[in-house]
Amino acid sequence: MTIYTRIEPTSPVEGGTGSKQSIARGFGGASGTYDNASRLQKVMGDAMCAELAGAFAPRSVLDLGCGTGWFTRKLLEQYPDATVTGADLSPGMLVRASGGSPESISWLQADAEQLPLADSSVDLIFSNLMIQWSARPEKILRECLRILRPGGRLAISTLLDGTLSELKQAWAEADPGRAHVNRFVPEAQWQGLVKSVLPGAAQVTETIVLPYRSPMHLNRELKELGAVFKGEERRRTVTAPGRFRSMCRAYPTHSDGLVSASYLAGWIYWRKWLPEEGQR
Repeated sequence: MTIYTRIEPTSPVEGGTGSKQSIARGFGGASGTYDNASRLQKVMGDAMCAELAGAFAPRSVLDLGCGTGWFTRKLLEQYPDATVTGADLSPGMLVRASGGSPESISWLQADAEQLPLADSSVDLIFSNLMIQWSARPEKILRECLRILRPGGRLAISTLLDGTLSELKQAWAEADPGRAHVNRFVPEAQWQGLVKSVLPGAAQVTETIVLPYRSPMHLNRELKELGAVFKGEERRRTVTAPGRFRSMCRAYPTHSDGLVSASYLAGWIYWRKWLPEEGQR
């Protein structure tokens, strides 16, 4: 059964990243190319699936920020007896996700900051590389806290400051004073925020380095993911070819002609306390 519950994503995202509606539209426009470009997303999501494997048997699973449903389907494979729901802000992503997926998966269009789900109604919340697009990640964490059943588990991945540092530096040389790379939360700030909302959460960070044939191929992959620069201060016209060539020249290149991009990855794993255990 397919379920769509519409929450109109019109409120602005603070911090200069545009409206939720524009972000949803951008990712929806990339729904057809996303899966082939999502190398990092698959690495980070697979790490969470491995961490959760065998830990418990949830009755209900929510893939929050499910995108094309890649991991929603994997979660159904991992927990075949569970009720699985994929939720996303982007209707375009949900259309892509529902096509070719098992009929048993439900799909929900919703804002992660105000989920239309009952308190204590989900056993496992899985969220892969979604929360970094919110200017109010603490609201998402509190929503997860609200809907998670006592004894339930939460697994979230995000990107932190230092991500795409090579690209940021190359653009700083090619186009000084103009931002071209999305901003991410500093690691210490993220860890403090998580600790304040989810006491006792396990936090893991790791730098993941992916190879690319050229800065142009990195830029193409970001476009195919819908993860291009979303700041309000971005240029409203197409970047001039000369600036782009200058960025490519400034990008650090290996001796074999390839380039790398670094991603500072963060994961959190948390189990909601049972009433008899008290808050930990």
